Amino acid sequence: MTLITLPDDMANPNAVVRSGRLRRERRRTVALVALTTLAVILFGTMLVLGNTIYPVSDVLAVLAGQQVPGASFTVGTLRLPRALTAVLAGIAFGVAGSTFQTMLRNPLASPDVIGITSGASAAAVLSLVILHWSSTASMGLALAAGIVTAVVIYLAARGGEFTGGRLILIGIGVGAMMDALVAFLLVRANVYDVAVAARWMTGSLNGSRMEDIPPLAVAVIVLVPIVLLLGRDLRVLELGDATATALGVRVDRTRILLVVAAVALACFATATTGPIAFVAFLAGPIAARIVGPGTPVILPAALTGACLVLAADLLGQFAFDTKFPVGVITGILGAPYLIYLLIRTSRRGGSS
Repeated sequence: MTLITLPDDMANPNAVVRSGRLRRERRRTVALVALTTLAVILFGTMLVLGNTIYPVSDVLAVLAGQQVPGASFTVGTLRLPRALTAVLAGIAFGVAGSTFQTMLRNPLASPDVIGITSGASAAAVLSLVILHWSSTASMGLALAAGIVTAVVIYLAARGGEFTGGRLILIGIGVGAMMDALVAFLLVRANVYDVAVAARWMTGSLNGSRMEDIPPLAVAVIVLVPIVLLLGRDLRVLELGDATATALGVRVDRTRILLVVAAVALACFATATTGPIAFVAFLAGPIAARIVGPGTPVILPAALTGACLVLAADLLGQFAFDTKFPVGVITGILGAPYLIYLLIRTSRRGGSS
């Protein structure tokens, strides 16, 4: 009688599972370290580069609170707020987009695609070109309008059976209405107001100020940990409502908490920088490819979003003869991927 000897990995399935988990955790750790390192390098590059290139020692001295002639103003007052805003907005957009995409199991379900940021932008343009409010008041109205837009989209999608595809289609329609409103407001505005409103149409870090950062920083510090704490339930929601309920997840409560956190992050970021196109849309899929399947993607998406905004702003400032707002560069990067995704979804006859 011939005995068949199984390989060790087949004889011990638990070892195979542990080995796979360790490989995924190792890959995720390496990815997080690499993304963090890249973000730090890009952040430092934004502080160093400009019309005047300062040595790293001067930049570090300014960050330490020392007075360095020339560098204290240029780095501390102009470049540092811009770089901090880029990091915080990138994190906010990345987490918001990845949360929606994971929860609704559709890569199209990001705040910029489904119209949430369009609602915030329309309110900001209205306050600037018609009401002539201050920048701070416009930011507050943009935040409120983004939240209201998200509530309208969510309630409309709840009519009947709630599905991700239904929410996306309604969101795209609402976003188109908001974009039309922006176009109408710009036609009625004078040329000087149009220039001011341009930031809210494209997304820009120009004019970033330290006093505008605290609201966005508080939102990131408070809301990102909430999403991370709900990360396990978020991954279970990918299996469908029935399965999630069977596994003990309180589906409605979890979804509402995630929606509120993601919407608030997207609205705070939009209120600070304008709608930086496609960062929320791209950060999650890029992060998922970096860390691999079966791995939590929220934290990698946050770092990816920060890297995208930092890199796009550097390209917009220094890669061309003309300086471009960061939203123009991210739009150029994101539009081809959106077209590709729509074509792939159409060929499959369903959501990707």
